[in-house]
Amino acid sequence: MKFDRVRRRDVAGLVLFLISALSLAGAGEKKEKPSGAQTVDSGSFGVFIKGQRVATETFSIEQQDSNSTIKSQLKEASGPASQKSDLEMTAGGELVRYDWSQGAGGSLTVLPKDEFLLEKISTAAYSKPAEQSFLLPNTSAILDNNFFVHREVLAWRYLAANCKPQPEGMKCQNAPGDFGVLVPQDRTSMHVRLQFVGKEKVSFRGAERELLRINLTGENYAWALWLDDLDHFKLMKVTIAADNTEVVRD
Repeated sequence: MKFDRVRRRDVAGLVLFLISALSLAGAGEKKEKPSGAQTVDSGSFGVFIKGQRVATETFSIEQQDSNSTIKSQLKEASGPASQKSDLEMTAGGELVRYDWSQGAGGSLTVLPKDEFLLEKISTAAYSKPAEQSFLLPNTSAILDNNFFVHREVLAWRYLAANCKPQPEGMKCQNAPGDFGVLVPQDRTSMHVRLQFVGKEKVSFRGAERELLRINLTGENYAWALWLDDLDHFKLMKVTIAADNTEVVRD
């Protein structure tokens, strides 16, 4: 299963000036853990194609000391097929490590190395992992196939750079944000744009909700991300009109 339609783009030389990916969600209720980690967000997304549930993504975002971890597991509704991802990044948005694996076999790891991101791909057919380098800074976003929590983190990074707290609430500029991203499963780098739209009424789990809309676009695709600005900007819904796909927080 794959929802992204991407092609390689030259993003060499792109410089991203970031505030912490979790800076907007850091305030509010957080669940303390014995290790000292704080849960910023956790839950699950249902993935629906033409109204039929095809997969469930279970995720958690935790912050500990100066690093954050984003863990996710995707299970298909039709069988035992599953994928797991584990993304670790610093408070400044720098990649520490990304790991992906699937139940059917095969895994990959992305690590920063000098001025590159180095991807190591392991398969059952070969004992030695294949390697591929990408001329990307370590602040490049990971936007892997099927993991919608990665879109939530990217939206937070965009809002952190474009919004400022005001007495009446968060004030956001309408300027677009351009990001260089890596799609590890496709072994592809690309360029995406996020655009603040504003609050709109949208159908959410059988009721009408007013949510904050951000458009996520790239070459040959367009997504609408819907976040709850009254609940720490959590991602509530994603619509992919071209694929008759909706992703809804359970």
